[in-house]
Amino acid sequence: MKVNGDAQEEVTGREWPRPTAPPSPVAAGLSAPADVETWKARKAYPSTLFAGGPVFGVARELPEGGWTLRPGFAGLAPQDARDALGAHFRARAERCAADGDETGRAQYTEAAERLDWECLDELTVAGARYRVVRAERFIRMGPDGPEPPRGTDPDRTDPAQPPLDPAADLTIASGGEAGLSPGVLRVELLTALRKNGTVPRDVREDSRAAARTHPGGVLLPATFMAAEREGGRWRPQSTGTAATPRDARDGLAVQLRVMVPWQHELTDEEHEFYKRAADHLDTDQVDELDVAGRHFRIIRVERLIRIGPDGPEGPRPSDVDPVPPAMVQERQLREQGPVQDEEDGDAEASTRKFMALLDEERRRREHLRERP
Repeated sequence: MKVNGDAQEEVTGREWPRPTAPPSPVAAGLSAPADVETWKARKAYPSTLFAGGPVFGVARELPEGGWTLRPGFAGLAPQDARDALGAHFRARAERCAADGDETGRAQYTEAAERLDWECLDELTVAGARYRVVRAERFIRMGPDGPEPPRGTDPDRTDPAQPPLDPAADLTIASGGEAGLSPGVLRVELLTALRKNGTVPRDVREDSRAAARTHPGGVLLPATFMAAEREGGRWRPQSTGTAATPRDARDGLAVQLRVMVPWQHELTDEEHEFYKRAADHLDTDQVDELDVAGRHFRIIRVERLIRIGPDGPEGPRPSDVDPVPPAMVQERQLREQGPVQDEEDGDAEASTRKFMALLDEERRRREHLRERP
């Protein structure tokens, strides 16, 4: 994803029929802080762009109707979600065994073992239907670049706090969210289609088909990532996103303390400069950071799940899914035979340096967690 902050250029392409909306949050009858923030964002960041590829997670159908999301809706490929579902089934099997429920243990174990071998996107286990679900990602752009976190976005305030996942256990109903601002944004995103020439033909055709088969949509709580401005353009610092602004800041801090010194062979003095910048990021929880002539911003990433008559959309045929299930991958590796170790001394030294930087960061985080 690269976008031009001045021209609001979009590399991935889209078509945007804009819905009509009242001229102000007051005229729209909005009062909730999150609704007002959403409305303001449409004014300050009027352009909506695709933010790379989709993400994947797991949803479970509820007996009373609707679906609920499993934690960790962040897989970059369908297999990531299948692996998470298999781990969930194994945990359920262990609980059933502890409770003396042999039938439940056998059902969950069988489902987990199937996922070790098969690319299954939907299973019914112990009377409940599970589905691998996809969500498209978007960012909002304005004259000064991508939208940063909003004041109403949930966040962790203490590094010792346990991870926060605002989308975990979220219930998806066919009606979608209440409130006009989320509804307006949802319509904007639902009408998004990839432009000709910006993606492979099968990706565009699947996008158009999804608009027919899954015409509804639900917005998930936003996720976050770090982006860097290079000239007038912005590029992400990772392909994945974080559940909260603080998690995205923590990821950027690791980049500054570990990855940059390792990748760019910094001197000790240069490394200290980056570490001080990371300390500033940790201490002041800023969303903008300048270091060594580079400018970083924590940015907001929207996620939209398409909804059809039978529930949330699953993976599309054109979605990238490069890694096979665990046991298939293991069999392939055995068939390939042992891999010769061709590392030379320089590569080994580089690996040792990386591990030392990583260990230093691990000790720093452990010290933070141990503080009273």
